[in-house]
This record gives sequence, C-alpha cells and structure tokens, in this order.
Amino acid sequence: MPPDTAPSDLPKETESWATIRRFLPYLWPAGNPQLKRRIVGAMLFVLAAKATTLALPFAYKRAIDSMTTPANEAAMVALAFVIAYAAGRFAAVVFDNLRNITFERVGQDATRQLAEDTFARLHQLSLRFHLARRTGEVTKTIDRGTKSIDIMLYFLLFNIAPTALELTAVGIIFYLNFGWELVAATAVTVGAYIFVTRLITEWRNELRRQMNELDGTALARSVDSLLNYETVKYFSAEARERERYGQSARAFAEAAIKSENSLGMLNISQALIMNLLMGGAMGFTVWQWSKGTLTTGDLVLVNTYLIQLFRPLDMLGMVYRTVRQGLIDMGAMFTLIDTQAEVRDAPGAPALVVKRPTVAFEDVVFGYEEDRTILHGLSFEVPAGNHVAIVGPSGAGKSTIGRLLFRFYDPQAGRILIDGQDIARVTQASLREQIGIVPQDSVLFNDTIGYNIAYGRDGATRDEIVEAARAAAILPLIERLPDGFDTEVGERGLKLSGGEKQRVAIARTLVKNPPILLLDEATSALDSRTEQDILGTLRRVSEHRTTLAIAHRLSTIADADAILVLDQGRLVESGSHAELLRTRGLYAEMWARQAEDRPAEIPA
Repeated sequence: MPPDTAPSDLPKETESWATIRRFLPYLWPAGNPQLKRRIVGAMLFVLAAKATTLALPFAYKRAIDSMTTPANEAAMVALAFVIAYAAGRFAAVVFDNLRNITFERVGQDATRQLAEDTFARLHQLSLRFHLARRTGEVTKTIDRGTKSIDIMLYFLLFNIAPTALELTAVGIIFYLNFGWELVAATAVTVGAYIFVTRLITEWRNELRRQMNELDGTALARSVDSLLNYETVKYFSAEARERERYGQSARAFAEAAIKSENSLGMLNISQALIMNLLMGGAMGFTVWQWSKGTLTTGDLVLVNTYLIQLFRPLDMLGMVYRTVRQGLIDMGAMFTLIDTQAEVRDAPGAPALVVKRPTVAFEDVVFGYEEDRTILHGLSFEVPAGNHVAIVGPSGAGKSTIGRLLFRFYDPQAGRILIDGQDIARVTQASLREQIGIVPQDSVLFNDTIGYNIAYGRDGATRDEIVEAARAAAILPLIERLPDGFDTEVGERGLKLSGGEKQRVAIARTLVKNPPILLLDEATSALDSRTEQDILGTLRRVSEHRTTLAIAHRLSTIADADAILVLDQGRLVESGSHAELLRTRGLYAEMWARQAEDRPAEIPA
C-alpha cells in the first residue's frame, strides 16, 4: 500500500494535501491501463458536457433576439435556436451520465482496494492493539473512510474542477461581451463567497469532529453492551446500560443540533452573496439596454450564465464540507493503516521448518507493561512428542506463555525456540501453521459447523472435515441435526453448548493437523462429565504430538509426562505428578486444596 510520509503535526492544509496525495495511487493504479483509460474517457465527457453547457446561453440569446425582430424569417431562426438549445441540454445530460458510467468502476475499485488494505492491516496489528481499541470505533472508522471515497472523488473530479473551468470561461465571455466591470463584480463575489463558505465550514468541521467522536463512543458502548448481553442480565443492569448509552446519545444529539444550526447560517450567508451579484449584474444589463448598448437577449444571456454558475456554486458549501469531512475520515483510516505492528517479521525471515517438534524457553523475560514484569527469566524445554503441563496460581504467567508461543507478543529478553529455531527470526505465518490450539473459550464464527471445522486449514476436503468431526467425537451430534454440517452456530457459537463448542474447536485443530498442540485450560469452563469426555478426546488427539497443556484443574494433567509449576513468573517446581506430590511444595499444596473441593479427583 502507498506509504504515508506526512507527519501528524502538519497544518490542516498540508495534512489535506498529504491525504489526497496518499490516495492518488488508488485513483491512478499502476499496472492497470484499463482503469486509466476510463479516467481519461470520463474527463473527456466532462469537457464535452461543460463545452455544451457554455454554448447553451448563446442559443438562448439568439432565440430571444430573433423573437424581438418583426419578420417571418426571424420566427424560423428563433425556432432553430430553441431546438438547438433543447438538444444541447439533452446532450449535456447524456455526457454527464456517460461520464458517470465510465468512471463508476474506477471509484468502486479504488474504494474496494483501500478497504481491503485496511482490513488486511487490522489483521497484521498486534493483540495489544485489538485489546486496547473498541471494535465499534474501529469498524466505524473504516465505514466512514470507505464511504467518503466515492463521494469525494465525484466532487473533486466532477464538481470542483469543472466549476473552476466554467468560472474561467464565463469570465472570458463576460469580458468579451460586457466589459471588465461585470468580470470584476463576478470575481469579487465568487471570492467573497468562497471566503465566507470556508470560514463557516471550518467551524462546522470542528462540530463534525465532535459529532464523530460522540457517535463512535455511542456505537462502541452499544456494541460492548450487546456483546455482554448475558452479563447485563445477570446483574439486572438494563437501566444502567440504557443510561450509559443515553449519555452518549444525548451528547451526540446536542452536537448534531449545533451542526444543523450552523448549516442554516451558512445557507443564509451564501444566498445573500449570490443574490447581490445576481441583482447587480441584471441591473447593469438593464442599464446598458436602456442606453441601446445591449439587447434583450443579452439580459437572458447574463441571467442564464449566472444561473448556470450559481448551480455548482450553490453546492460549493456542501462540496467543501463533504471533501473536508472526507479528508478527515480518510485521514483517520490512513492513520489506522499506518499504525505500526508491534510484532513484525524480520527482513528476509525464512519459514519455520519443523522436523522434531521441540519447544524451549530460554531466560524469557516479558511484561505487558514496562513497569510490570510477568515472566522473570523463564526457562524450560518440552521434548518432541511429550505431554508437558504448566500449572500455577492465577497471575503466575501461564496464559502468557501461550501468547508468546504464538508470537502475539515478543519477549523483552530471552528466546523461544521450536526445533532449535528462534521464532522471532522466522515468519509468523509459518510459525502459527505448526501450532494448534484448543482455548478455554472456543469462539466460533457466525457460520455453519462445517465452515468452523474447515477453518483449521484452507482447502480442507469434505472427507477431512468428516474425519476430524469423528475424531473429536462430535460427528454423532452433527448427524442428528436436521442440517448436519450446514447447521448455523450463531454469533460466537452461542447456539452450541460449551462442550459442543470445544469439540468443534478440537475438530478444527485436527483439520489443521499441527505437530505442536497447545491446550489453554481447554476444559476449565465445562462440567465434570463433559470435562471427562473432552479429556478423553484430547488424550487421543495429543498422541504423537508435542503437547503443552496450560491447566487450572490439576486432575486434568495428572498423567502428563512432566508438570511445570509457575509462581509469579518463575519456574519453582518441575517433575511428574507423583514426584511433585512427594516434594510437598507448591504443587502438593494446590493439589490438596483442590482435592478438598473435589474428593473424587485422581488419587496420588
């Protein structure tokens, strides 16, 4: 995507030009001559339409002058000019619409490409960015930015540029036919109109900025509240949520009122300036007619030109506001695109090649914030084909290990190795292809069961999906459903039970078929019976794979080859279940406490 070289502290004019310059590669795409030809064709239609429009008042003038001449031949001449005037108006409409037809693909392609670049960039950004930003605000920024492109392109190419051309042409025509006085009056009026329009519109843009911020806040709060629908119900917080959303909605309504009131002031100011010019120009023409210098047709000529000129000028305020707002919205989207990814591939990084799926942490130091370290020089190794569990109290850093292994973050010090290769020096895509995960909360796409299982690997066949479902012990359920694999799971998979979602997640991982498997408290949210069923499935899935299980319930990992005990980001104990119980350390204490709560746990 085109790079952004404009600093964020530049003046507004410089920022606006930087945004336009940033967008030009999308409008004039390199290596796409077909779209370039469309742009050239559209501009030719613009010139043809404008030339036709500029010629129409002369046909109108000649028709009026012919009608003031008492002769039979004059009637035919007037009729001819009237027909020419009507034909010219029709031709102008045809040229305008051919221009739109020719340019439509250019605008849509530019909008699509920019939207795709933004969407792709969001997936490249780090987990920290997505945890810090509200989804509603991000989607609103993209929505505003993409919607503004097509409208802004239309106004820039087909309103502002042709209006400037028409102003120049009208000035030349007025000078040649009526002298410098009318040209000067028109120039002064247009200058005053543009100045007042810009002055008031800049004020209105600030109101629009406030409206956008308040609109984004209201949307973010509504999305956040609806996503947490069950939590709201649990705490009977409907009234609180309504009041919280209502505060944002009321603030937005007040800002909208101010914005609409300012629009009325702008319209009145514009109308005053334009009608002063109209009255003065018409009065000047009548005065010259009274002296015999101008004809009746000249009055029509001046009136027609000013009406044609006022039509785009009347839209100038709206065009200026739209373009300025479009630049603001596009600037916000480009800022989103330019957000630096915290985790990036090293230049020329090779793909990870795994022959022996070993995992090793070497003196890893990491903290989400600079002043809060989570892992303090953590070191351990998971041999190929082994099942190693990581346990410890809450806040010990267990889940952080999984995030570092997937390289959602990079450690501040130390290395993480897979098959002896530093994961910071290989591509992220190849790294994540080698690791499968069954998380605690298996979030599914709002699509079918088959789609969610097939998501494990692009291009998975129907037979592979069925086999994965069978291995995950969810195929009997799917076969009982009326729609089978085409059954919709609902948003975040809420139409399925916790155990069913976990089995879908397991099947998805089986389709991926990775050599390394991460189980991140995969059964902690399930009841005991479902947990035991899932554990049996996980044990089968873990065979012949290197498995790293992060667990809270110790009974689920008692059969692991080795158990690593973390406390405050440090490895304090390691060994088998029996060995750790004999040492009577932290693991034995945790086991004893859980055994009191669940006496039916696996005995020591």
